[in-house]
Amino acid sequence: MNPALGLAAARVVIGGCALATPDLGTRLFRLDGPGNPQLPYMTRLFASREIALGAATLLASGKTRRNLVLAGIGVGEARTVDRTTAALLTAPAVAAVVAGVVGAAAGT
Repeated sequence: MNPALGLAAARVVIGGCALATPDLGTRLFRLDGPGNPQLPYMTRLFASREIALGAATLLASGKTRRNLVLAGIGVGEARTVDRTTAALLTAPAVAAVVAGVVGAAAGT
């Protein structure tokens, strides 16, 4: 399977899980849900974006699909979590970027 399409499918699955159980996601990524009551709301926003981007990428073709893959490549930096949590959050993001680049290079 093309890595970009695998990434798009994973976005839909991860987004669906995060939308259904936002508290589980905050615990898995060692984020302070009880200390930040807005975190479930932000998790749902993340989930909705992941579902939309993944589904749109899977349904698109040609240049549109390639552009959606490129739109999904983006990593930001914020020093608001400890190193272990940062690693847990960064590893999947880096893997997603690599999959997107490989898929885009392959002509998605």
